[in-house]
Amino acid sequence: MIPIHHGIVSQNNKLILDTPSRYLTQLSNLKGKRIELTLKEEKSQRSINQNSYYWGVVVTILGDFFGYEPEEMHTALRMKFLNKEPVCGLNTAESTTALNTTQFEDYLERIRRWAAIEYHIYVPLPNEAAA
Repeated sequence: MIPIHHGIVSQNNKLILDTPSRYLTQLSNLKGKRIELTLKEEKSQRSINQNSYYWGVVVTILGDFFGYEPEEMHTALRMKFLNKEPVCGLNTAESTTALNTTQFEDYLERIRRWAAIEYHIYVPLPNEAAA
């Protein structure tokens, strides 16, 4: 596995790493070798709490209503709300693991709204339910 290093760029363009010693260890193992360096803005992935709420509340309530197993309900929700353009006539959907916290909350809100409007199913908000 290729280590990923996190940090911040200061106002005067200095790189401040969270774990500089780990970075220096890896760097010393690459002496004399060509490297590939990629810098990108860190995006926060969906949180553990969001994931627990999704599987423990949203997927469970809707799966029970529609008679789907959790994985089936998850796939159905992805296909409905994260659908991509068909490729060679095949429908595909984005993975929920690729969503950051804001995108995942938007996904959850669209599911809650759809469930309420189309099926009169109330899906509690995270602070209203214990996942």
